Amino acid sequence: MPAIAIIGAQWGDEGKGKATDLLGSSVDYVVKFNGGNNAGHTVVIPQPDGSTEKFALHLLPSGILTPGCTPVIGNGVVVDLKVLFEEIDGLEARGIDTSDLKLSANAHVIAPYNREIDKVTERFLGSRRIGTTGRGIGPTYADKMNRIGIRVQDLFDASILRGKVEGALELKNQILTKVYNRRGFTVDAIVEDLLSYADRVRPYVCDTALLLHDALVADKTVLLEAGQATLLDVDHGTYPFVTSSSATAGGASTGSGIAPARINQVIGIVKAYTTRVGEGPFPTELHDDKGEFLRKAGWEYGTTTGRPRRCGWYDSVVARYAARINGVTDFVLTKLDCLTGLEEVPICVAYEVDGVHHDEMPVNQSDFHHAVPVYEYLPGWFEDISGARSFDDLPENAKAYVERCEELSGSRISVIGVGPGRHETVVRHPLI
Repeated sequence: MPAIAIIGAQWGDEGKGKATDLLGSSVDYVVKFNGGNNAGHTVVIPQPDGSTEKFALHLLPSGILTPGCTPVIGNGVVVDLKVLFEEIDGLEARGIDTSDLKLSANAHVIAPYNREIDKVTERFLGSRRIGTTGRGIGPTYADKMNRIGIRVQDLFDASILRGKVEGALELKNQILTKVYNRRGFTVDAIVEDLLSYADRVRPYVCDTALLLHDALVADKTVLLEAGQATLLDVDHGTYPFVTSSSATAGGASTGSGIAPARINQVIGIVKAYTTRVGEGPFPTELHDDKGEFLRKAGWEYGTTTGRPRRCGWYDSVVARYAARINGVTDFVLTKLDCLTGLEEVPICVAYEVDGVHHDEMPVNQSDFHHAVPVYEYLPGWFEDISGARSFDDLPENAKAYVERCEELSGSRISVIGVGPGRHETVVRHPLI
């Protein structure tokens, strides 16, 4: 069987968790292939008594909530072990079985000094800050590329672990004490902290690339779940205001160990409007009551940080870019219900930059920073759409909005979210 990648097509927080959860009962493995606990997925699951239960996931793949689906943390993820076990314990306390979790032996571990350097660097940058979550993600990826990182497998050999920590701290302590005037770390303290997780993490650890290869050979379906999104990708995002990993479909291969030719479907997740957390350019951002309307309607606050998200209108230039970079075969349009109650709904169809018209993303960051959106205005709707289960159930104006977004965005819109629950979904074209 082929593998399927789910990616964010904007700046993150598009609702990838819901899309992954929607597919969870149809797939055998769900793999997180990039990022760390710097992002989160919120999944709302209906209960037998008619109520709903909300789960906020950070490190764990959304598939962990689906019985019979094996959740996998791939080699491209950076892992804060303390956060991992807090999340596992939280789910276990709520009756969720996490024993099938698999963790790559090659995934890198976030050490305490990575978190400290992340925080002090952001404060040091001041107005030039990136807007990171301060959880040590970037410094851990930097260690990986500098070949001074610590991998999960290192926890099982105390001498190797100590040698790696000594090498890392020779540099880290110089930076902390001499550049940032902070106290350094001792080798003993770091080694003791990391080794304290070794016995508990061991049962989860395996060669996940081999596991997934064997699964595909055995005709199993593997879903690859991105953290963050295309416009936050370290190569293809709005650099330098990006994350530190590859959040695109290309990253799904390197972050999981699955060969590129095995991935034949790429599902892009887009909100019916646009949001962003952190610093960086955002052409359609709203600073008025309409922005506040979207924030309240969509409860736009970070799953991981709680920070209010910046809100703006749907940007089809960004969607086209994501479709091209990732090879999107299907879009899932989420939170259409949050636009209910607007007299008109704008769609950004192009940009103007210093009098020059751009139908595609400007090639340089300066132009994108100064891009002025060109809007089309579509009539809104006031009907409650949360009960819609087919496209024909939607009001005519809502259908016209979806169809115009599809026309402008470079790939078909196959699924529409009309509410936060698993069942509050309109399927135009089955994803599997």
